[in-house]
Amino acid sequence: MTALGADEIREVGTAAFAWLAAHRGDFALGEDALTAEGQVDATWKPLGELAQTCHSVRTHLPPSDPLHVCASDLLRFAWQQTGRGELFVRLQRLEPFATYPLEVYSVFAAAGLRHSGYEAAAATTARTRGWRFTEQEPTRQLGVLKAERRSGIDRTDESEPVLRRTWLGGLPEPWTFERSSGYALTHVVFHLTDWGREPAGVPADLAAYLNHWLPSWLDSCLDAGMWDLSCELLVVAASLPDPPALAAFQDAWRRIARAQHESGALPQDSREIAGAEADFLHCYHSTLMAAFAAAQTVKRLTGDADEPTDGHGSRVGGTRTSRSGQGVPG
Repeated sequence: MTALGADEIREVGTAAFAWLAAHRGDFALGEDALTAEGQVDATWKPLGELAQTCHSVRTHLPPSDPLHVCASDLLRFAWQQTGRGELFVRLQRLEPFATYPLEVYSVFAAAGLRHSGYEAAAATTARTRGWRFTEQEPTRQLGVLKAERRSGIDRTDESEPVLRRTWLGGLPEPWTFERSSGYALTHVVFHLTDWGREPAGVPADLAAYLNHWLPSWLDSCLDAGMWDLSCELLVVAASLPDPPALAAFQDAWRRIARAQHESGALPQDSREIAGAEADFLHCYHSTLMAAFAAAQTVKRLTGDADEPTDGHGSRVGGTRTSRSGQGVPG
């Protein structure tokens, strides 16, 4: 990449992290997080996505990198919001068969932040037929299977047959791509690669299919002003075993940079009013994805390797872990 290099892409991520740090209070769990009337999409979902992005960025960048430091600080904040795991125990009692608590918890577990009491309770529920036969869309089911593995729940690996029931796993006609299938395919790749850390997790046929069609899909999303999905596709592009020539995505990064507000926030799409104050719920996810895409792309451009893990997503030799939930990201 010549005209637009790693430094320019990194600037997008730096600006995004500046906004995330300034708005950390908006990710805080309110009193409604444990009520029947609470809106999961406005409480646990943003916090879990903050944790996932920060964990991923920490593994993609060296500890000396300022973005690594910022991501570690925000990850620590997110863990504290859960009462160092205690709130997951309360959620387990309130909604024993809901999958979202385990999906969010598994992010912290992958970072070495664990709560033995919650894991024991979740493992008991996971052994029931009610849990194992909960009806879910294949992409979500794949994510739950990965969350179980991250959280130390032993279960026969059913990922391959589930993968082949997803939109991407079926290698569909490329012209059937649309917003919903776009988000589905990006999350399938996130699950297969442990959020970009294991590119070899993408089967050869899916990798070849994505290499061929991803640039066209990305152009379509950019033309439609779909900044959020475009950033997710950029993550996918930089997560493949043999990614497309990243130089081909220079224009994509220019357009993302132009869409980003001076504050660092990235609107979800072009329907946002130019110059208007960014609304948190309509830009937090796209801003997270801009930060994630920048870190993942810079890693692939510079050739930096991810930090080693123990096979379950936890860093080896970096994060101090504790089964009682006292691990602190370094």
